[in-house]
Amino acid sequence: MSGLRVYDWAAADGVCGGSPHMHLLCSEAYIVVEGTGSVQTLTWEGYAVTPLEPGAVVWFTPGTIHRLVNDDGRLRIVVVMQNSGLPEAGDAVFTFPPAVLADPAAYGEIAAITDAEGARRRRDVAIEGFLRLRDQGRDTLATFHRQAAAIVSGKLDAFEKRWRDGALQAAEVTGVHLQALREGNADHLRDARILTAAPEARLGMCGRLDTYLLGG
Repeated sequence: MSGLRVYDWAAADGVCGGSPHMHLLCSEAYIVVEGTGSVQTLTWEGYAVTPLEPGAVVWFTPGTIHRLVNDDGRLRIVVVMQNSGLPEAGDAVFTFPPAVLADPAAYGEIAAITDAEGARRRRDVAIEGFLRLRDQGRDTLATFHRQAAAIVSGKLDAFEKRWRDGALQAAEVTGVHLQALREGNADHLRDARILTAAPEARLGMCGRLDTYLLGG
């Protein structure tokens, strides 16, 4: 879970916002708390724009290319991600142009940032590829899907471990509790406890993040 203040930097097309990207394994949800804007999306079914305003809730599934747009400079969102932080652990692939996607060294150099200048550069390169994907057909999108899969191919073992130790384990614990309740056993309720998490501030793909890793 993260608090997100969407970038208010203008891109080459005059639109302010973040870096377009896609998650290969995870769903993502937005809860808008302040400001106005939109999320531009691109899927196999085509391009769409979904308005964002306070109180709006929007979520999308893996394979949705998304670009957050900050209309009034005040857009703040609570973001809830699937799979125990996997989206921020390499599941996201930026919409860089095909030549960059085909070069692991070039992709890594642009994707890795240390400051706001690097975040702007990453965003601008991703916008270049996004506009191409938006304006061309499914063949171009299919090529991007293949290149994105190749980029994460070396990380799949680490992805699986994070999923097994997080989301899968949590689901299996629920199954154990269900079976215990069927048997009239409520002992697990004695383990109830309160947890807190401190935010980690960082420059994210779409804006400035206060990220909370929820475990336990």
